[in-house]
Amino acid sequence: MASQVSLRGQSESTLNNYVRRVALFVLHFKQLPEEISEDEINEYLVALARDPKSPSRSSFKHMVYGLRYYFRLLGMNKNAIALPSLKGDTKLPVILNRSELKELFAAPFLLKQRIVLTLIYSAGLRGQEVINLKLGDVDLERKTIHIRQSKYKKDRIVPLSEVMVVGLKKYLSAEHPHIWLFNGKDGGQYSVRGLSWVMREALKKTQIQKKVNLHSLRHSYATHLLEDGLNIVTVKDLLGHSEIGTTMIYLHVAQCEKLTPHSLLDTLYGRR
Repeated sequence: MASQVSLRGQSESTLNNYVRRVALFVLHFKQLPEEISEDEINEYLVALARDPKSPSRSSFKHMVYGLRYYFRLLGMNKNAIALPSLKGDTKLPVILNRSELKELFAAPFLLKQRIVLTLIYSAGLRGQEVINLKLGDVDLERKTIHIRQSKYKKDRIVPLSEVMVVGLKKYLSAEHPHIWLFNGKDGGQYSVRGLSWVMREALKKTQIQKKVNLHSLRHSYATHLLEDGLNIVTVKDLLGHSEIGTTMIYLHVAQCEKLTPHSLLDTLYGRR
């Protein structure tokens, strides 16, 4: 499984997730998946889908993905196809408005925590992308951030705002990080869990009632870019999406100004 994940260019976290789910399945039945009948697998998945401890059905979905991957790896495509299909999540992302963002960024006591939350929003970064940033990936003079080998094994360059440059200079002068832009407690790499904790603690100090998390900052970034008039193809590239369809969901959230219907001849001859 590790070899196949590497060959397909998938992340180590994907491998760990698949292996963990298949291991739980094997421990439950004390048999390998290919030795279990289709009826037994379905009963197990039904129980998992109804588990009140997992209201988002994440355990169920990850188990299906893991088993599907396992069966295909063994060349047992019929078994993979027989697994239940998963409908896409139709929930719209929750967005923080600009006033809420200002309140959030002012909440943390530590400069480092204020900077890291602001940077995630200002560049639309994923949590994993933030912790993987090295000092050399941030060019304060050119005002760019180089995100290396992120999801889908793609590099991309995103702009760094003037305000963020000022904040980062203060942070670098005060903290003196080495290798990584944001070091953990032991001087090594920060963790996504640590970032999520910073977000939760900051939210506690605000009046924000929305159910948001760290990734909501990236959702807010994409939505606000569309509201500011940036075209969706550019937003797709800035987010590092592989498909435009993934980016399209933000069109359902963005409050964009609607143009008054008019005749194209009026604009063609300058009479509008």
